[in-house]
Formats: sequence, C-alpha cells, structure tokens
Amino acid sequence: QVQLVESGGGLVQTGGSLRLSCAASERTFSTYTMGWFRQAPGKEREFVAAIRWSDGNTYYADSVKGRFIISRDNAKNTVYLQMNDLKPEDTAVYYCAARNFYDSSYYSDQHYNYWGQGTQVTVSS
Repeated sequence: QVQLVESGGGLVQTGGSLRLSCAASERTFSTYTMGWFRQAPGKEREFVAAIRWSDGNTYYADSVKGRFIISRDNAKNTVYLQMNDLKPEDTAVYYCAARNFYDSSYYSDQHYNYWGQGTQVTVSS
C-alpha cells in the first residue's frame, strides 16, 4: 500500500513562508496527479493546488493564486507546496493527495485515492 509522507508544517507569522513536502513511499507508484487540500476547524476540506505529473500543468484555488507554488520532483515522486505571504486564513491542516489513474477533475477530493496524514499550518496575526 502506497503511503504519502508529508513534512514541513509549522507556526509562522503573517506574511511569512513555509514549504510543504510530500513523498510517495514507493518509487514505482504510477503518479497521474498530486495535490494539496486543507481543512480548517469547523470547515470542509478544500482544494488548494494540484500538478499533473505528465506535463507539470498546475491548478490553484483562487484564494492562493499568486502566493502558493506547487512543484514536483519526478525522480523522487515528491510534490512540494511553497507557501508565501501567508495569512491567518491559511491556517489549517494540509493534506497531500495523489491518484494513480487518469481523471480530468482536479478540484474535488473525491477524485484522489491516496492521502497523507496531514500537517498543521498555523499563521499567527
């Protein structure tokens, strides 16, 4: 069973930066898409960003465009989320997601079949 191992969360002040990493535990995992979702207390899990493995096309939620950058390292089966200009409303548990099949949808958590354990990001005002 493939596991997604996340790292990089923490506490940061408003305007600061953090970088999240997520690695698939098996190098032979056939990645189609990897992405990030987040869930704040009392709210539903929401899409943050995704990257298509074949060509590197990226997709972002409007709330993070221009501030967050998703990237990948194909050789390491690892996805990164560089988060800049962080705001208190970015505070949430961030989850890495992946799928090993083709799907044209990127924004719904229903379209991913592997999930990380989550990492807390807290932005203080």
